[in-house]
Amino acid sequence: MRFQTILLSTSVLFMAQPIWAQTEDIGADSSASDATIIIVTASRSEQPLSQTGQSISVIDLEQIERTQSVTVADLLRNVPGVTLNRNGGIGTSTSVNIRGAGSDQTVALIDGVKLNDPSSPGSGFNFGNLLTGNISRIEVLRGSQSVVWGSQAIGGVVNTITRAPTDELRVNARAEYGYRDTGQVVGNISGRFGPVAASVGAGYFRTDGFSTFNEERGGAERDGYRNFGANGKFEISLSEAISIDLRGYYSDGKTDIDGFAPPTFAFGDTPETAETEEFVGYAGVNVNLLDGRFRNRFAFAYTNTKRDNFNLTTQTFDALGRNERFEYQGILDISDWLQATIGAEKEDSRFSSSSFGGPVSRASASIDSFYSQLRIMPMDGLTATAGIRYDDHSTFGGETNFAGDIVYSPNDGSTTFRASYGEGFKVPSLFQLFSDFGNETLQPETSQSWDAGITQQLIAGRLELNATLYQRDSENLINFVGCPVQIGICMNRPFGTYDNVARARARGVELGVTMRPVDSLTFAANYTLVDAENRDNDLVLARRPRNSVNASVDYDWTFGLKTGATVSHIGSSFDNASNSRSVEGYILVDLRAAMPITDNIEVYGRVENLFDEQYETIFRFGTPGRSAFAGVRLSF
Repeated sequence: MRFQTILLSTSVLFMAQPIWAQTEDIGADSSASDATIIIVTASRSEQPLSQTGQSISVIDLEQIERTQSVTVADLLRNVPGVTLNRNGGIGTSTSVNIRGAGSDQTVALIDGVKLNDPSSPGSGFNFGNLLTGNISRIEVLRGSQSVVWGSQAIGGVVNTITRAPTDELRVNARAEYGYRDTGQVVGNISGRFGPVAASVGAGYFRTDGFSTFNEERGGAERDGYRNFGANGKFEISLSEAISIDLRGYYSDGKTDIDGFAPPTFAFGDTPETAETEEFVGYAGVNVNLLDGRFRNRFAFAYTNTKRDNFNLTTQTFDALGRNERFEYQGILDISDWLQATIGAEKEDSRFSSSSFGGPVSRASASIDSFYSQLRIMPMDGLTATAGIRYDDHSTFGGETNFAGDIVYSPNDGSTTFRASYGEGFKVPSLFQLFSDFGNETLQPETSQSWDAGITQQLIAGRLELNATLYQRDSENLINFVGCPVQIGICMNRPFGTYDNVARARARGVELGVTMRPVDSLTFAANYTLVDAENRDNDLVLARRPRNSVNASVDYDWTFGLKTGATVSHIGSSFDNASNSRSVEGYILVDLRAAMPITDNIEVYGRVENLFDEQYETIFRFGTPGRSAFAGVRLSF
């Protein structure tokens, strides 16, 4: 179907049924304005949402606690333009796609540190082990943004932020239990001790789970999962102008998986397990000069990802991926209406991997980056931003990217017009370059994207409507190619190699509505159209649902009870690149409630997949049925 026809049909649907849409900021308080919502993902520094023309959604702590979601991926599925695919239950490989871009083309961050795994084939991040735990905020940027975030920012950016240090001593804890012996305990403590403000926490999760091989197709064994996680932040004030930031994040997960057992090698129940251990560290020095008008940040960031697979006691795979990144960023307020940002980065990546105890593959690469950005606010309600970035990779050489956005409100936020243009790139992964299947002549994947939208507030802000059009063109996409004939890049590659062979286009619309007729009742919904196709053969990109709808309603009762429901519809998609196998669409309904017992104690519960929908996000892989959970939350 042609894009124009789909767009027209969608517009008619939206006008006829305005319930199927959603606000730009699904997690923000409906009474909050863009001027009061502070974000960090647009420019890597704090700024009001009202001063960026980029498409950004915010999920705050109130929304995280209200929805009671265990994983970050489940929260993201309700964000406009975002879909996910999961190879089974919690802990299995999970991909997050933004506006039709692959998960490897999404920058994932924890407290501003990139989480990509150099040892994975596409160097992307597996969202399977990222639990909500002590996450207090998530910002999702949609659109190419490599000027600020560098490689992989083709589809967008997901920035998860843990609980921040506080001045007063605070303790937060929760515990829950439910479906198939699933339990979780999470705690966090924060406070200030002289010049040191700190926030530290930890959590443990376990479940018996369900079969990774879909139980409706014959899966019989339960594939369980357990995870231990920890987080920490320290802010040390040395003087009014100098401070130190220390951040750490740790996750250790183990999940049962299914595979292809002999002699038939058909997909089914197997006794295999996969273990993933992740560590993220950050140390930064902040120096403010010129009475705070020139803010400098010098930092070192470190990520280490170790993956091990076992079949009973036999190790079938092990891999280690490591990133070391040195960063500098300077922000200068030239005047009240002009701000300049400059930055430099040096990243060293390395990986090692082996299968079944065979030879170990090792490789490393480095990339040096420089970027600058200028933001101008010439009049009330108008902000324009433009930036440029240059990256020099140790293998393929240089890459330059541009970006710009503009936002304008003629009536103090009641009507807001936004538009942005961004370029993105993704360097070939170390696996794609240097493994037994590698190709050292690969060039980076590139993209150019634009979007334009409008947000309209009515009835003193109690009704908000928004609409966004977008398009992204990608080139030099890296795919695995077979080598039936040993010539050209296939020379000495009998089992295949990687090559820049594909082009893609994704375009669509995001529509939203938020209604708050009274303070105690909030309704929000969104509709997303994603028309993602391979430009070389006009086939639809695999696992990219064309249509998705999310709607939620929440009501706060006068006696303290909080109730809510979410309905999500994900349309059908193709499971493979040839479009020969499809995955049916599905509808999920979740219910939730919470009740304070005292000022410091709250009990809560939820039912997920209320109508026991049988569905798949990936062909043959299982999904949870109807499930119920109950818990208690403490705060002091």
